[in-house]
Amino acid sequence: MIALHRLTHPDHVVFLNSDLIQTIEATPDTVISLTNASKLVVIEKPYEVLGLIREWRASIVANALESRDAQAEALADVVHLAGSRPEPADE
Repeated sequence: MIALHRLTHPDHVVFLNSDLIQTIEATPDTVISLTNASKLVVIEKPYEVLGLIREWRASIVANALESRDAQAEALADVVHLAGSRPEPADE
């Protein structure tokens, strides 16, 4: 979610799910139209909103990559430990 400020309440933060954004217009105020037909007028400029969206999505990808790397390391440890066990003796 991205943190924005309504034009009517600039001191209060509004967290918006960026996946719900349909359009962002500068009319001259920034008007964000959502997929549910709601509109939100914010003090941030359109390019600021785009930057916030990019940062948010990049953080999601970065977290996914970190998680994937951690899982790969854990799997490598399991494989290493499994390979170090002695083989059962044939009877």
